[in-house]
Amino acid sequence: MSTTRSQGNPKPNRLIREKSPYLLQHARNPVDWHPWSDEAFERARAEDKPVFLSVGYSTCHWCHVMAHESFEDAGVARLMNETFVCIKVDREERPDVDGIYMTVCQIMTGGGGWPLTILMTPERKPFFAGTYIPKENRHGRIGMIELIQGVRRVWETRRGDVLSSAEQVTLALQNASAESAAGEAPGTEACRTAFEALAGQFDGVNGGFGGAPKFPSPHHFLFLLRYGKRTGEPRALEMVEKSLSAMRRGGVYDQIGFGFHRYSTDARWLLPHFEKMLYDQAMLSLAYLETFQATGEARYAQTVEEIVTYVLRDLKAPGGGFFCAEDADSEGEEGKFYLWSEPEIREALDPDEAALVIRACGVEKGGNFLDEAARVRTGRNVLYLAKAIGEGAGGRRDRSSGEAFSTWEGAREKLFRLRERRVRPGRDDKVLTDWNGLMIAALAKGAAVLGRQDWAGAAAQAARFVLGRLRDGRGRLLHRYRDGEAAIGGMLDDYAFFTWGLLELYEATFETGFLKTALELADNTIDHFRDDRDGGFFFTADDGEEILLRQKDSYDGAIPSGNSVMMLNLLRLSRITGRQDLEQNAVGVARAFARNIGQIPSAYSQLMVALEFLAGPSFEIVVSGKPGMRDTQEMLDAVRRLFLPNRVLLFRPQGAGSGALAAIAPYTKDMKADGGRATAYVCRNYACSKPVQTVDEMMGLLGVPVKS
Repeated sequence: MSTTRSQGNPKPNRLIREKSPYLLQHARNPVDWHPWSDEAFERARAEDKPVFLSVGYSTCHWCHVMAHESFEDAGVARLMNETFVCIKVDREERPDVDGIYMTVCQIMTGGGGWPLTILMTPERKPFFAGTYIPKENRHGRIGMIELIQGVRRVWETRRGDVLSSAEQVTLALQNASAESAAGEAPGTEACRTAFEALAGQFDGVNGGFGGAPKFPSPHHFLFLLRYGKRTGEPRALEMVEKSLSAMRRGGVYDQIGFGFHRYSTDARWLLPHFEKMLYDQAMLSLAYLETFQATGEARYAQTVEEIVTYVLRDLKAPGGGFFCAEDADSEGEEGKFYLWSEPEIREALDPDEAALVIRACGVEKGGNFLDEAARVRTGRNVLYLAKAIGEGAGGRRDRSSGEAFSTWEGAREKLFRLRERRVRPGRDDKVLTDWNGLMIAALAKGAAVLGRQDWAGAAAQAARFVLGRLRDGRGRLLHRYRDGEAAIGGMLDDYAFFTWGLLELYEATFETGFLKTALELADNTIDHFRDDRDGGFFFTADDGEEILLRQKDSYDGAIPSGNSVMMLNLLRLSRITGRQDLEQNAVGVARAFARNIGQIPSAYSQLMVALEFLAGPSFEIVVSGKPGMRDTQEMLDAVRRLFLPNRVLLFRPQGAGSGALAAIAPYTKDMKADGGRATAYVCRNYACSKPVQTVDEMMGLLGVPVKS
């Protein structure tokens, strides 16, 4: 069948009224798109049509490809409009919808990804699932035209088979969700098994886990750092350091403008998929920060400085929140913004600078970048550090290292300024509560560890943005803000990740209001998301929109699960407040997913972080003193710099400010600065030591050898 390309359909569809950048990308498709709504399903019932659900996100490369091939094509669109009621969903706006139907895709096909394509009945019951579908049949993959024609035939002639299939899929989904995975809370044996599994997957040559494509998975590193500290296992830190070093040198890192791309298409971290996600910047910042704490190696702190430079420069929203992402594509081509030809480099730089960049960054005349689909060279280069700048034979730094670094930095600045003149990739400028929570956590922790008060200010501004614009009249969180509108009821990730951010922000600023709000949000999560039968938390609230079912997510994927993060939040808040009910709810998370954890512990590495906290040793540290005084600050900074992950840190100011903290943590009421001098109160594994007044004494109580 011949079709014709729509040439900029002037008449917008219903998506033109939406706020999502992804939906707006499709607002002038000839496809008669609906947003996810009761109206769409009512129309499907009235017209007796199946529903075509397409889920994606604005920076998804293959979403763009499918849109260009099919959704912008007038002939394909006509077939879709005749056969279906069509719905477009932004997975970042509606992770609840995406989560359900991605599970369906995994049940039906054994895999998943985006774009996600679901065909369902008007009752929202799925009978077909897939991902990218080309316009026409290709390499054994069914094409859109044949799929639509086939569905039309079976809908008209074998309706009973379709409905039966939909019922079976829905039943399988409900059974999988209803089946309890609860058991006894796992202990340190699960952590050991998770470590051994990660060690078995570790790429000893290139770092990271598994082969191509290779994803950063920063929560693996957070777990390994804790496991290594508790057990003394040297391989844990070795895996972290090798991976983080290789990633920083690789093309998966933007060597010119900073920040990490989504993943590497090869095993060596050289050839990236170019989109940049806010959550990757946040989680990787936390991984590099903690590795700096654990090793003292300045290069890890420098990487955090660079990531934050990128985020504050390119992803900061007016008013203080953070945008979601930047696209992989510009001018209709993946990676065009980031790639360089050898002649471009020679023309832009002085001869010495060009020679250094070409030598150090693996630049080839024919280009080192392969087209992901065709696997052919494009004539352009991804810049990566083939070897460290200034590194001589055998990995030694030669005497000209300083000069080499200076030359590199000058060249990098020139290339950055030149690149800024190019057409930038599209930016998804919605503000999401959950992803902002992660970035707030990273900025706040960075502020505390590296002494960057400007970062604490940026984190506080972002937190106030969320609290001021992403809460409803009941004080409940909302999920998305864009173009002056906040909408969509908050989901578990919003509460969990934002609470995490507030806890880190309290430790960076010691503003008690942030701690008070974190506690309120945790209580709200328990009230509206807890599974009273099996423990853990549902992804949607008890008064949220009814979809097909309430899922309970536990798997730590591209980002940690809300259950994993909330478990650690509750443990921290329990130690801060003395409330045992919070710890009981935290343990309930581990019990809820005990069977799943037992089967594949390495798939729950962020939950392992919480289990490591539970295993201990854990510390509660209260520093009492005069704000801003040298002795007080030295104590606080000493704790902040230390890699002591299983601890909480409170500051009880002398004077009027102590009452606000005592209202949250009553046991701090009598923890005063003895004689007006800064005093540390340290408890370890529920046993408290006598107060001390020197940093060395405090460190001794924390098990840190005092340097002579």
